[in-house]
Amino acid sequence: MTTTIDKTAIRNAATIIVVRNRRTTPSVLMGQRGARAAFMPNKFVFPGGAVDEDDAKVPLARPLPQLCSARLNESAPAGMARALAAAAVRELWEETGQILGVPAPWPGAVPVDWLSFAGTGHRPAADGLQFVFRAITPPGRPRRFDARFFLLDADALASDPDDFTHATDELSHLQWIPLERVRHFDLPFITEVVLAEVTARIQDDTPPASVPFFRNDDEESLFLRLRGTPMKD
Repeated sequence: MTTTIDKTAIRNAATIIVVRNRRTTPSVLMGQRGARAAFMPNKFVFPGGAVDEDDAKVPLARPLPQLCSARLNESAPAGMARALAAAAVRELWEETGQILGVPAPWPGAVPVDWLSFAGTGHRPAADGLQFVFRAITPPGRPRRFDARFFLLDADALASDPDDFTHATDELSHLQWIPLERVRHFDLPFITEVVLAEVTARIQDDTPPASVPFFRNDDEESLFLRLRGTPMKD
């Protein structure tokens, strides 16, 4: 019997915002989704995607910052923080060919979706990730995600930030876009909101004490803060 997958069900997802030259002329790594993509066709987006089942089992070489892990685990299933961090690293590798990890062997069997990453000789490292935003896709969209956005300094990459030769074809026109020019591109609404948050804290190297949460459900849309109160106008 064929199992029907509800593609409108909300899936946990991770998005990674890599920032380069953040103290001088900051730019962010983005690419364009295909014209035939079911979700956000033609839009310029950050690398990211849904959490896979095996992501929770991946042995991180370095864990998330404690504060980020605590915020990720709020209003989320147990162990979600680790799975989200691993998904961010995996999606960055798959969609851009960039490596966030440290040279190290893998203990035990490598999950299928991680074979190409493990083949680089690295294990994923999450200590450079900062959890900065969370948003749930509004109802009525062809795909819905509970997306957590991570900020990463490009200096933490173990690869050449200009080398995209190992990227899959999920994103085209991969490039570093200056923050001062990024709004000239065709961006999803939520990406513009997240960019405003990133721009506001571009000079801050520390994880945020509270994280904006744009929660869309069937009843209402709320702009909250994890470890805080609803945002004021």
